[in-house]
Amino acid sequence: MPAYILTLQCPDTTGIIHAMTGSLLAMDANILEQEQFSDLQTGQFFARTRFEAAVDDVDGIRNALTDAMAAFSPQLRLRLESAHRRALIMVSQYDHCLLDVLYRWSAGELPLDIVGVVSNHQTCRPIAERYGLPFAYLPVTSQTKAEQEGRLLAMVRDEAVDLVVLARYMQILSEDACQALSGRVINIHHSFLPGFKGARPYHQAYERGVKLIGATAHFVTSDLDEGPIIEQQVARVNHVATPEALAEVGRDVERLALSRAVRLFAEDRVFLNHQRTVVFGS
Repeated sequence: MPAYILTLQCPDTTGIIHAMTGSLLAMDANILEQEQFSDLQTGQFFARTRFEAAVDDVDGIRNALTDAMAAFSPQLRLRLESAHRRALIMVSQYDHCLLDVLYRWSAGELPLDIVGVVSNHQTCRPIAERYGLPFAYLPVTSQTKAEQEGRLLAMVRDEAVDLVVLARYMQILSEDACQALSGRVINIHHSFLPGFKGARPYHQAYERGVKLIGATAHFVTSDLDEGPIIEQQVARVNHVATPEALAEVGRDVERLALSRAVRLFAEDRVFLNHQRTVVFGS
């Protein structure tokens, strides 16, 4: 039987799960996974349900669920589990995160359809071509930024992209682009935020004698590096580590944090909750 993934968010109240499961029972669906969370501070309810049903009819099941839960005014999404989310990767010259995401994707660890790689440099073109992916070179200057972002947004629209992954893309997206792609762009930051910002972060960390190296994957907003956090990773270091050794450790935690955040998004486990996230299965 085909498997489906249902996600919903709505104001918290009684009867939500009863209405949802009753609707699924009426269509002889079998629930395989169920996670839910009530946020007492925001008054919001979140749920992710994976189920199987004898019918292969996304629209029909979605309509039945929408009707059954209309009283709760939910934000409801449903897809076949096999209908992967579509992703576009952006990178500049550092290739470690790009390589990790593409390796995990090719190995079947990331349930995504990657539609291409975009860069403001030519450095990573051979990597994209090695994986058989289209490579778009969009060099950015102060004069071309608006035009290139327009081309990016056109690609997102034309390719029906669900997720843009900034795999060490070293350009700041404009406020207009951030708004157009709200909730659909994940960035990796070289710190366990808040932390050492700006140039030479590992030299700053070395000078302060840090004992943990971290990385943060978060949604992109117009407030630089202040978006809702999805995933964070840390590694312990000590006084013998040089700035170069810290950078090597940092690349490892960046790869892990970004790939984990991408997988969580791809599996519909991430919900925006104002300035925070709800992440199931973490």
